[in-house]
This record gives sequence, structure tokens and C-alpha cells, in this order.
Amino acid sequence: MNRRTEYAEITRVAILEAARELFTEHGYFATKVEQIAGAARVAPATVYAVGGGKNGLLRTLIETAVNSQENAEVLAELAAATDPERLIRLLVGATRVRFEKWSALMRQVVAAAPQEPGVRESMQVAHESLRNALRLAAGRLSAIGALRDGVDAEQAADILWLHLCNAAWFIRGDDLGWSLDRSEAWLTAVLARELLER
Repeated sequence: MNRRTEYAEITRVAILEAARELFTEHGYFATKVEQIAGAARVAPATVYAVGGGKNGLLRTLIETAVNSQENAEVLAELAAATDPERLIRLLVGATRVRFEKWSALMRQVVAAAPQEPGVRESMQVAHESLRNALRLAAGRLSAIGALRDGVDAEQAADILWLHLCNAAWFIRGDDLGWSLDRSEAWLTAVLARELLER
């Protein structure tokens, strides 16, 4: 990597970090490109050139999270799992970690999505990534013969979505006042009971 390329990457990361912090703190609509530029110490034109404005920055933030090495490792582990209870613990734990890391931003995404088609598209990228992981997990449970009678892989994926999507985590935390630890323990027990052959 030459110096120019290295500087460009440092600039890109600074802009993305500034955007994430400001979106989280002030909301998508209240955040201005000029604020992002100021926080990243670049010109507003650089923000547009690097990220395509707010919409592009949000999309990049979500796609970067979705395509992370961390996610790839979890998917590989799910695909290779042979112990169904361990698979459920892994899946619940992974969704808990990602919710903890990204929930502040996703809360703003959910708030802005009804008024902004671009934000709605970014939210769909995040949702589809999780749905794909849940389909993979459900398919693996089916492949190793772990699903209980009357539940196929498609139904299992739906049950996992119902319990593990961001909205479900928000309901347990915001409406019920559950801690993440309580949610994780409850999900692990309930999903094993609902999905696995006993």
C-alpha cells in the first residue's frame, strides 16, 4: 500500500466513524454532511466523494458490518456445526453481540426508514444478512436431523427470525426491561425447546 492509498483509507475510515457517531447521537435526518466533514476533519466535498453523502455512508456502514470477517467466521462455524444445542448457543450469542454493537445505529435506521427510501434499502441489507444466517442455521439443523417433528427448515428459519431479529431484541430490552444476559439465556432455552428433537 503506497502512501496515497494509505491516506485515502485512513480518510475513509475517519468519515465512516464520524458518520456512525453522529447518526447514533443525533439521528439520520438531524445529521448534516458538514458535521460529518467537521468531525472527520475533511472538506464536505470529500465526504461526498468517499461516501456519496449520508445515504451512501449509511449503506457502507451496514455493508461493512455485514461483510465483516467476524460474520464470515460465525457463518462458517454454523455451517460446520454438528451439535444442535451448541449451534443454537452460538447463533444466539452472535446475534446478541451484534445487537449490542449496532443497536444504537439501527435504532436510528428504524426511525428514519419510513421517510427515506435509501435508509429503508440499507435496513433491508441488514435484515437480509441476518435472514440468510438464520436460514443457514435452520438448514444445518435440518441436515443433521435435529429439528423436531412438524418443523422443517423454512419454519425453523421463521421461528429464529421471530426471536432474533432486532425488533425482538428491542422489545425485550425497551418494553420488558430485560437485560441482554436475561434475553440470551431465555432465547437459548426457548429456541432449543421450540426447534430441537428431544
